[in-house]
Amino acid sequence: MNFFGYTSVIVTEKLWSAARFSNLTQSAIIMMSQRLWLGIILSGFITSLALAAEPKESVGSISPVFATNYYKTQIHATPVHSPVPKLSTKRANFKQETATQASVYLADWVIDSGDNQQMPFVIVDKKAAKVYVFDALGQLTGAAPALLGLAVGDNSIPNIGTMALASIKPEQRTTPAGRFVAALGKNIHNKEILWVDYDAAISLHRVVTSSTKERRLQRLESKNPLERRISYGCINVPVKFYDQVISPSFTGTNGIVYVLPDTRSVKEVFGSYSVADRAFEQ
Repeated sequence: MNFFGYTSVIVTEKLWSAARFSNLTQSAIIMMSQRLWLGIILSGFITSLALAAEPKESVGSISPVFATNYYKTQIHATPVHSPVPKLSTKRANFKQETATQASVYLADWVIDSGDNQQMPFVIVDKKAAKVYVFDALGQLTGAAPALLGLAVGDNSIPNIGTMALASIKPEQRTTPAGRFVAALGKNIHNKEILWVDYDAAISLHRVVTSSTKERRLQRLESKNPLERRISYGCINVPVKFYDQVISPSFTGTNGIVYVLPDTRSVKEVFGSYSVADRAFEQ
C-alpha cells in the first residue's frame, strides 16, 4: 500500500469515528470517501505518467575512460643508479685541433687535478709524434708534429746524458715518458732550448738539420708517425713553432712537460684518472 492509500484509510476511519459523535449520515461519509479515493487514484496516475516521460540512462553501455595521451606519451622513470653529471670538473680546450684519446685524457686530467700547478704545459704524444702546448688554464696555444727518439721505450739508460752521441746504440735512443718540470736554457752551442730532463740530456728544441741523410724536415711533414721516430731522444719541432709558441709560452716561467708512454699505460705513468668518468660519479 502506498502513502496515498494509507492516508485514505486513516481519513476514512476518522470520518466514521466522527459520524458517531456528530450528525453526519453514513451516506455523506460514503460520498466523501469515494471522492477522496478518486483523487488519490488520479494523483498516482499523473505521477506515473511524469516518471515514464523522463529519459532513462542505459546501464548496459558503460565504456572505460582513458586519458587522451595514454598511448602517446610514455613516462620513463630515472633509474636509481643513473649517473648525475657534476659541474665541478674541468677540461682542457683543444679548440679545433684533432688529438688522440690519450692526449685528451691526460690534458683533461692535468687541468681538473691542477697537476700543472698553474703553469703552462706541453703534452708530447709519442705514438702520434705530435706536441700540444697549453697555457696555465688549459687553453691550447699551438700544436705541431715532432721528431722523437728512434727506439720505442719509456726509460732512458743510466748516465746517457754523459755519453757521446756516437756511442749511443739505436735501441738506446728513447724519449723517456713521464712528468718533467721544464725551463728554458742554453745548449752547448748557446742556442735556446727547453730543458725537459737535464740529467738525461733530453730537451725540446728547433729541428736539427745537420745530417741530410736523416731528412728531418721531410719527416716532420710526413703523415706517418713512425717516420718521425729518428732522434737520439730529444724532441724536435718546426723552427717557426718553437719561436712562436714554445719560447713565448715558457719565457719568464717554468712549465710542465708530459711525455706519453709507448708501452706503459697513461694511468700507470702519471697516476691519472678519467675526468669523463669522474664527471658522472654520484
